[in-house]
Amino acid sequence: DMMKQLEKEAEEDEEIYDKMACWCETNDKEKTKSIADAEARIEDLTTKIEELTAASARLNTEIKNHEKEVAKNQEALDKATAIREKQLAEFNAEEKDLLESISALKAAVTVLSKHHGGSLLQVPRTHMLSVAATLQYQLRKHSSLLQGALTPSERRVAAAFVQAPQDYFDAAPTFKQSYAPQSGEIFGILRQMKETFESNLSASQKEEMANQKAYEDLKVAKEDEIAAGQAQIDSKTKELAETDEKNAQAKVDIEDTKASLSADEQFLMMLKEKCSMT
Repeated sequence: DMMKQLEKEAEEDEEIYDKMACWCETNDKEKTKSIADAEARIEDLTTKIEELTAASARLNTEIKNHEKEVAKNQEALDKATAIREKQLAEFNAEEKDLLESISALKAAVTVLSKHHGGSLLQVPRTHMLSVAATLQYQLRKHSSLLQGALTPSERRVAAAFVQAPQDYFDAAPTFKQSYAPQSGEIFGILRQMKETFESNLSASQKEEMANQKAYEDLKVAKEDEIAAGQAQIDSKTKELAETDEKNAQAKVDIEDTKASLSADEQFLMMLKEKCSMT
């Protein structure tokens, strides 16, 4: 009986040993593979984190550059708008001034044209004084504009008329022949001044139209550039958020994998230690 008992125990011991050896081998294989997988995953995640960190830095730089470009285009547009507003204000003032001058000269020409060819003696004194006042005011106000419009002799005639308009209507009948040419010159001077102002007004209006067109073209171009830049900022900001989120997740994953690797390495060490005793 004793022998049978011993044989039975020996068989049981062998069975336990076989099971233990099988457990050791299975767990050794599993943990070794798990460790290798974890190390490979850590390597992949390290590369991924480096790539995502580089992408994040690149996107941040690109966003800043686009923001600078948008700000620069906005500044250029604001500057152009300010210049346009100044130009328009100057044009409106100049147009108003020239229209008033043209209107005044037109009235003066109308007064004289009613009697032109006849005697200026027929022109009422108040009308003649009004014409002289208009001529004097416009010559003084637009001296630079009229610089090349009137000849020196026309300027002298105009100055003489302004200084003594009564000579043109208080003269004796015998004087009519001598002042008739001068009266014609006054009429001509007023018309020449009116034409100069009209020509200048036309040129100013054309320039204003060109300035407005140039501004509108620039405005469209700058607004397109600003919109394109802003679209890039929005797109890259979204991409940056996604990149940073992936990077944060990869950093969490690598820490988890390192912790799992450490636990597996400790278990394998213990396993080898235990299994070496059997």
